Amino acid sequence: MNRAPGFGDDVNGYPERIVCLTEETTETLYLLGQGHRIVGVSGYTVRPPEARAKPRISAFMSANIEKIEALKPDLVLAFSDLQADIAASLVRKGMTVMVFNQRSIAEILQMIRTLGGLVGCASEANRLAAGFESQLDRIRESVARLPRRLRVFCEECDDNIISGIRWVEELVVLAGGDPVFPELREAALGRDRIVLAPEVLRRDPEVIFASWCGKKVNKEAIRGRVGWSAMTAVRDHRIFEIKSTYILQPGPACLSEGVRQLHAWLAKAHGIEVDEDLGTMPSTSAR
Repeated sequence: MNRAPGFGDDVNGYPERIVCLTEETTETLYLLGQGHRIVGVSGYTVRPPEARAKPRISAFMSANIEKIEALKPDLVLAFSDLQADIAASLVRKGMTVMVFNQRSIAEILQMIRTLGGLVGCASEANRLAAGFESQLDRIRESVARLPRRLRVFCEECDDNIISGIRWVEELVVLAGGDPVFPELREAALGRDRIVLAPEVLRRDPEVIFASWCGKKVNKEAIRGRVGWSAMTAVRDHRIFEIKSTYILQPGPACLSEGVRQLHAWLAKAHGIEVDEDLGTMPSTSAR
């Protein structure tokens, strides 16, 4: 069979030079044993630590197109409409771009399986996703020990008070909480999840989880909001920070360490300790 020059020069016909514009696809590829294929990563990459040695080619809503082009990727992985302009620019340069848009636990698991198929690791990806499903089932079993569900407010931003995105709210429910703004979780855009401080106070959360993307949470600023000293979560000292890399990354991190922290804090509020290994990363090795 005649093939175009350069076609199939790699061993197995799957992408060998991959650029990841967000952290969750980077971490997933490493968990699948395919970190060596990554040639460029987001500047926000934290997990796994070894990925930080890769060339950094993007922020979240901007990217160095020329630098990406120079890396000669055969696949670029992006996330959501927020990176649509970047993706379009890369496509115009002739690059192959896959844009994921996972917003729920189920869609995160689907992303893992889809990405595994793209790089020829479908079996490993199925095992990885199944491992996460098993870990989540363990947390559900642990939640059964809690006497009741506490009212929870998840806060994503400090400039405007933004309620949690869908996968965060789903993880709160799975971890044993009861979100106080359930009607907003389907809203994909942050501007559609902006809430007013008096309304948060009226709904009186018993626990506040704060994760300010790119910056440390200022708990004193939260406590100092008008009227919030009377809020149950503030009065009972239940404001907990969860780093954005653990909970706002719709990938392996939120399904492991992120949900573990949510559950651990909720259990602690009831005076109950949980197993530390609930957030252990699952293996992709054959069973």
